[in-house]
Amino acid sequence: MVAAALGAALTLGAPAALAGTAPVGPLGSTVPVAPKAPKASAPASSQSATWVAGTRAYLVITAPGDSSAVRSAITANGGTVFSNFDQIGVIVAHSSSASFAATMRGVSGVQQVGATRTSDVPADAYNPALPANPAQASTPTGEPARADMTQIKADQAWAVNPGSASVKVGILDTGVDDQHQDLAPNFNAADSVSCAYGKPDTRAGAWRDVDTHGTHVAGTVAAAKNGKGVVGVAPGVKISAVRVAEPGNAFFFAENTICGFVWAGDHGFKVTNNSYYTDPWQFNCPDNIDQAAIIEGVKRAQEYAEGKGSLQVAAAGNENYDLAHKTTDTASPNDSTPVTRTITNACMDIPTELPGVVTVAANGTGTTKASFSNFGQGVIDVAAPGQDVYSTLPGGKYGTKSGTSMATPHVVGVAALLASANPGITPAQMRDKLATQANDIACPSDSRCTGTTANNAFFGEGQVDALKAVGATPPAGKYFENTADFAIGDNTTVESPITVSGVTGNAPATLKVGVNIVHTYIGDLKVDLIAPDGTVYTVHNRAGGSADNINQTYTVDASSEVANGTWKLRVNDNAGGDIGKIDSWNLTF
Repeated sequence: MVAAALGAALTLGAPAALAGTAPVGPLGSTVPVAPKAPKASAPASSQSATWVAGTRAYLVITAPGDSSAVRSAITANGGTVFSNFDQIGVIVAHSSSASFAATMRGVSGVQQVGATRTSDVPADAYNPALPANPAQASTPTGEPARADMTQIKADQAWAVNPGSASVKVGILDTGVDDQHQDLAPNFNAADSVSCAYGKPDTRAGAWRDVDTHGTHVAGTVAAAKNGKGVVGVAPGVKISAVRVAEPGNAFFFAENTICGFVWAGDHGFKVTNNSYYTDPWQFNCPDNIDQAAIIEGVKRAQEYAEGKGSLQVAAAGNENYDLAHKTTDTASPNDSTPVTRTITNACMDIPTELPGVVTVAANGTGTTKASFSNFGQGVIDVAAPGQDVYSTLPGGKYGTKSGTSMATPHVVGVAALLASANPGITPAQMRDKLATQANDIACPSDSRCTGTTANNAFFGEGQVDALKAVGATPPAGKYFENTADFAIGDNTTVESPITVSGVTGNAPATLKVGVNIVHTYIGDLKVDLIAPDGTVYTVHNRAGGSADNINQTYTVDASSEVANGTWKLRVNDNAGGDIGKIDSWNLTF
């Protein structure tokens, strides 16, 4: 779920499950968007059906196993079998008969039947056009430090474990530009597919992007560390594209999601990224006969994937909506004419609210709540950066997007690092580690944020931590750290304290001072270590010019200082125009 940033504005609530406008570059200039794949020029036949106006798609739910009798009944009652997933007891049927669903509900062995759309199945479903394969722009050299990666300590994790090539991540989205120079080294074409319309299309290139969204997500997960463009959270893992969006509208209907989850389970994806909700209903309510079938079908597919070892991670959404206190839905159905309806907490945002799925909220600048991010006590699991995230776009390009769509791939990347560092880890164990390793974020002064610092409505268990995911341990010796953020304003001085106790005698002559400062133009900064008695040790004195961020460990001869007491990191900003924060710092005795 994405909103592109245009200056300070966020455009949300567009008709499809992906909300937003055209992506913009890092300086606000519009980034050219790859052309959408054309619709089929005329209705075309397939083995399963011939398109006619009024054709609708249905999920026919039965017991897992042989569904031949139910499939025969579908054909006998005015329908065709478009695809079937016997392993979970879900058949995707098409019919132009207004009585099809009611008739099938009376067939022996049929448990549920539900329409997945309020619009016709497009003719393209029977003869899908391959997405465009855009020409590639030259990728800029250099991989500048990015605040989102520093914030979750991904840049520190890369030095420990960049991710294993044996870990496969599925990008269930609008597709991925596999030719992009920053994605090609990690792209796994053998396990990529299109699931648009609800049936696997394994033709080469069927997985390519029909928008820009999926390529952007993929770069955040696993753009290669190759000296070009950007680096993903887990630049050593493999990514596969599972295109679940349909061309022209970027809709993610239930049959597409089901196909994607089953594919993920059957192809060994350790983690999947799901930055969307299942169209056309923003919330699916179990008291609606069609939506109940959607809930059941997608739930079965998710459980199947998890049973095969795959963890699903999903975006919480961009409506600034309290998912723990649902009252109304004004955006559904988004494939025809939305109506305002009263809903309750029994209605579900799918897939993010399904059991077992990790629900991700978006941080804004630092550890704030992004203004657009959905929230909810007991619904949000973890948070990650989602504001002005710079990543890959089709055609070798780059751009900035904002949304819980952008937060989710940060969490997926961290989960991929967990799987890389812990071969054989289960989805349940990954869920647990993502939560227990997350860094707590206290509620701001906002009455909507309920709960505790450890777990609340805005941030769940907190912001994910890539360095913890790779099992990094502090250096030998007594280790002390302050991870609280301290804002650095223009021409100001700020201090972050660490209280040291339990260390005998004086500090060592090789006291290690780890500094993580997020700040553009570090030539503005003077950084000092202040001993408990007030002695000043300068570790950085306005060096570095226009470079961004200080992420370095310094060695200080502090042997004349008593170890125990309050040490401080003092940062003095000496010029206007650039601001930042002390993100964290540590001492090792």
